[in-house]
Amino acid sequence: MSAADSSLSENQFLCSICQDVFTDPVSTPCGHNFCKTCITQHWDSNVLYKCPNCNKMFSTRPELQVNTLVSEMVAHFRQSAQQKARSSSSEQQAAEPGDVPCDVCTGTKLKALKSCLVCLVSYCETHLEPHLTRSGLKRHQLIDPVENLEGRMCMKHDKPLELFCKTDQMCVCMFCTVLDHKTHEVVPLEEEYTRKKAEVEKTEAEIQQMIQKRRLKIQKFKRSVKVSRENTNRDIEDRNTVFTKLKEAIERNQTKVIKTIEENHKATEKRAEGFIKELKREISELNKRGAELQQLSHSGDHLDLVQNFKSSDAAPPTKNWTEVRVGPPSREGNERRTTVAQKLEMLKNEVKKLLTEIELKRVQQFAVDVTLNPDTAHPLLILSEDGKQVHCGLVRKNLPDNPKRFSTSIYVLGNQSVSTGRSYFEVQVKGKTSWVLGVARESANRRGIINFSPRNGYWTLRLKSENVYFAQTETRVPLSVESKPEKVGVFVDYEEGLVSFYDVDSGSLIHTFTGCSFTEKLLPFFCPCPNQDGINSAPLIICPVNHAE
Repeated sequence: MSAADSSLSENQFLCSICQDVFTDPVSTPCGHNFCKTCITQHWDSNVLYKCPNCNKMFSTRPELQVNTLVSEMVAHFRQSAQQKARSSSSEQQAAEPGDVPCDVCTGTKLKALKSCLVCLVSYCETHLEPHLTRSGLKRHQLIDPVENLEGRMCMKHDKPLELFCKTDQMCVCMFCTVLDHKTHEVVPLEEEYTRKKAEVEKTEAEIQQMIQKRRLKIQKFKRSVKVSRENTNRDIEDRNTVFTKLKEAIERNQTKVIKTIEENHKATEKRAEGFIKELKREISELNKRGAELQQLSHSGDHLDLVQNFKSSDAAPPTKNWTEVRVGPPSREGNERRTTVAQKLEMLKNEVKKLLTEIELKRVQQFAVDVTLNPDTAHPLLILSEDGKQVHCGLVRKNLPDNPKRFSTSIYVLGNQSVSTGRSYFEVQVKGKTSWVLGVARESANRRGIINFSPRNGYWTLRLKSENVYFAQTETRVPLSVESKPEKVGVFVDYEEGLVSFYDVDSGSLIHTFTGCSFTEKLLPFFCPCPNQDGINSAPLIICPVNHAE
């Protein structure tokens, strides 16, 4: 028999009365087949003789004969089924520790494929077949294999736990609902399963979302550590550069000071040598005169002594050495000390300038490409096409209302936000008599009168008029600026809470806001201030950063 015939026999060779494979199959006059015993007992218990399948009535009880063709086919089917079962058993996997074993298998227990909640038995693939083919067993509830099927039975009534009491939050059997849980809200177990499953899936999804958030947080922490390591290495390199240059500057100026001191010593030494030479000459003259006087004093010739000795010639002319000192005069000493002090002051200024240059070079490494956001610009402002320049015009443009736009103040924000790490940008302010620069919190007020202060979300530096600079806080902080900046650098360290402003050309620090607490994105802030009849018409220009070596 072909495989197709075998497949058909699984559905067609079942007796509709006993729901089992035919035994001694017989055929009725209407063409239906039954087990000989089944149809005989059926007609013995009924007065009318009719077919159980089609209900065709027979006037007399039909004489039944075994259908040899069907009988042979059934025998072949039984043989094929047995071979298939044996083959399937050999291919099935034996139960291992942790698996649910088949309760029917003898000898080697195979891995159960399903458990029946009606039979309270777990079946392997072979022994599960009757539950898949026999109509009576098909109505049994099959689940994935589980151990302790008895635990799924009501211990009180020995019936399946197929209902759920929502009042007591427990599984119950049918008898429980009539007795102990009569007034309680009871639903089918399948309904509660669907609800609980949806709740489990929701919770699982929430947990997965929490896991994902934490994984992202881990990645963020790792990135922060990596950035911190890079920044630390860069800072160490910068500090090494600073100390190397400081050492070079100190050594260079030390050499100059030592040279000056040595030159002063040589001048003193030369002066002393001149004095000594002159003193030796006088000593020689005095010795010569002393010898002459000694010879004269020993003479006994009265006339010779009187004639040759004159009082005015008693000693040769000499210099008064009482006030003569080897060191330089007081004025020269003061000049020497002044020269050394000047050189030390020059060293101090050089070190200060070197430190500011190194610091500016360090922050310039965090330069970002900033462009102006036209959606935030006040209608009087005129922006360049590349978004790098802004100045105040004379005609108010008719622009659509936008909640991002400054309504009453001539301000504009940048497109690029800062929410972590460090960033830096430079703006040319050359030719302007007033301007405001800095950063603003993304949610800071943009409507009506704006009070510039860190509390309101603005960290800004302002030139109000010629050489009048101040940091805008709750109370304005006047700033002392040595020279008028032509290019201003703005630096933000988000984690450290710093906003610093630099004079790029001189490399000096103008002002720093410290101790800031940033909790949201920061945006670059620009205000070119009113035109003032052309006096302040120059634009603010966002410049590319020149990373000076």
